[in-house]
Amino acid sequence: MHSPVLVIMAAGMGSRYGGLKQLDPVDSDGHVIIDYSLFDAYRAGFRKAVFIIKPELKQDFETMIGEKIRPFIDVSYAYQRLTDLPDGFVPPKDRKKPWGTGHAVLSCAELVDVPFAVINADDYYGRSAFQTIYRFLSYARDTEKCHYAMIGYRLNNTLTDFGSVSRGICEVTPTGMLSSVTERTRIEKQGQYAAYTEDDGDTWTPLPDDTIVSMNLWGFTPSIFMALRENFSLFLKDAVLQNPLKAEYFLPSVVSKMIDSKKADVTVLNSPDKWYGVTYPQDKQTVVRAIAEMVQKGLYPQHLWNSLSPEEEQ
Repeated sequence: MHSPVLVIMAAGMGSRYGGLKQLDPVDSDGHVIIDYSLFDAYRAGFRKAVFIIKPELKQDFETMIGEKIRPFIDVSYAYQRLTDLPDGFVPPKDRKKPWGTGHAVLSCAELVDVPFAVINADDYYGRSAFQTIYRFLSYARDTEKCHYAMIGYRLNNTLTDFGSVSRGICEVTPTGMLSSVTERTRIEKQGQYAAYTEDDGDTWTPLPDDTIVSMNLWGFTPSIFMALRENFSLFLKDAVLQNPLKAEYFLPSVVSKMIDSKKADVTVLNSPDKWYGVTYPQDKQTVVRAIAEMVQKGLYPQHLWNSLSPEEEQ
């Protein structure tokens, strides 16, 4: 048994939100969403975290998060840079947008050599998700295939009332294995239902409420890094030519490719929890209310990290 690592993707620009949402407090104590995820991860057993950030944000993250959790969790930083590309490639002129989740995870390869979980910094996942993925990763081993896992959420538990969201739409076999995941970058509520568009809203395709979606809570072994390296060069040769300023290297796309080629299988571990996040500024009050209600119910202590001692065991 090994001790899994938690990897947090926090280098996104937050363009739809309009600011650095990863560090925007959601309670009266100044906690941010990632505090609650880290607290849940700690209770599940995680003792090491790697933050993937922009280099210029290290001091902000260290001041707001790193300093207070170091008594409990070993903290490291990896940097996602536009210029970190394979030999022979340079960033397109005027490109500012990060390369996407696949590139983000690849940026921490030198810091992670054991099974690890990946999460977004600005999403609330729920306590059960961390317990489930920690159990899986504690015994994860590759054989003739790579063996990964994904926490699956019901679509209707992951939508916002204030605009579109990007979700990985999953096809799951009767035995609970992921057969494919397709990134849909514009999913919206439409009355009591949800639908996605791929042509700027000219046409919409409905999605059932119970569709299983990925919220980028994955469980990997280090073998994923090799696949990410190999596929990144292919992505740069193709997608960047078509959309040089905004093309993104999506982590789910690489996973799907590995499934299709029989190089990996992915166990889908379903979560009953409701997602909360701050895709848009209007979402913040929804998150604040939800956190306050969970504290009132005793699901979290009033003062998260002050409620623990460094010697406390899971």
